Amino acid sequence: MAKIPLALQLYSVRKDCEADLPGTLKAVAEMGYEGVEFAGFYDYEAEDLRELLDDNGLVCCGSHTRIEALLGDELDSTVAFNKTLGNPYLICPGLPEEYRNNRDAWLCTAEMFNDISAKVRPLDMWTGYHNHFHEFTAMDGELPWDTFFGNTDEAIIMQLDTGNALHGGADFVPFLERYPGRALTVHLKEWSPDEDAKPIIGEGDTDWEQVFSLCESVGGTQWYIVEQESYAYPPLQCVERCLEALWAMGK
Repeated sequence: MAKIPLALQLYSVRKDCEADLPGTLKAVAEMGYEGVEFAGFYDYEAEDLRELLDDNGLVCCGSHTRIEALLGDELDSTVAFNKTLGNPYLICPGLPEEYRNNRDAWLCTAEMFNDISAKVRPLDMWTGYHNHFHEFTAMDGELPWDTFFGNTDEAIIMQLDTGNALHGGADFVPFLERYPGRALTVHLKEWSPDEDAKPIIGEGDTDWEQVFSLCESVGGTQWYIVEQESYAYPPLQCVERCLEALWAMGK
C-alpha cells in the first residue's frame, strides 16, 4: 500500500501558533511534516490560512471542531470554511457532559452524528469522533466507545488516539479490528504508566509496530497525526523528535 503521510495536530504547539502562526507552520513544514490538523484557527480567515498552507506545501488533513459548529445553521459555515482549507475531515474532539453522561445519551449522540454525516457526505466530507479516556469506562454494561461506534454509520470516522486509549486502560487492537475501515485519521500519541514521564513517540510503552500493522491492514488509515501533550523539551522540539522517531521506524 502507499505510504501513509505524517501530519501534526497543531494543538501540540498551540502556544507557538498563538504567538506566530505563519512562523510555526513554516517550522512544521521544514521539519518534514506533510500536513496539519487544526484545533482552532487563531482568528485567521479561511482564505488566509489556505495561503499559508499552500506557501509551505502543507495539506490540511483535519480540524477539531466543537459539536455546536456541526449543528443547525452553523454547519453550513463550518463546511464552507473547511472546504476553503481543502479539509474533508470534521472531527469532534470531545463532547459536553449532557451528550455522554449515560448510555442513552451516547445513543442519542450517535443518531446526531448519523444526521451530520448524511448532510456532509454528499459534499465529499466526513465527520468523526476523537476519544479521550472516559469512553473506555463501561456504562450500563457497555463501553461508550462501542455504544457510539456500534450505532453510527460506517462513514463516521473513528479517530483513535492511541495515548488516550491506553490511558483509559483500553487495548486499541479490538477497536481497530471491530470497526474496520473507519480509522481514516489516527492520532499517534505516546503513553507511559509513569505519571511523571513526558515521553515522545518511541520512548513509552506503546506497541507501535502493532498500531501500524492494524492501521495499514484493517484500519483504512489515510493520515497519521502526531499529537504531543507533555513536554520534556520545547513543544516544537518535541514534535520534531516525534517525527524523527517515526522516520526511524520506517514511517
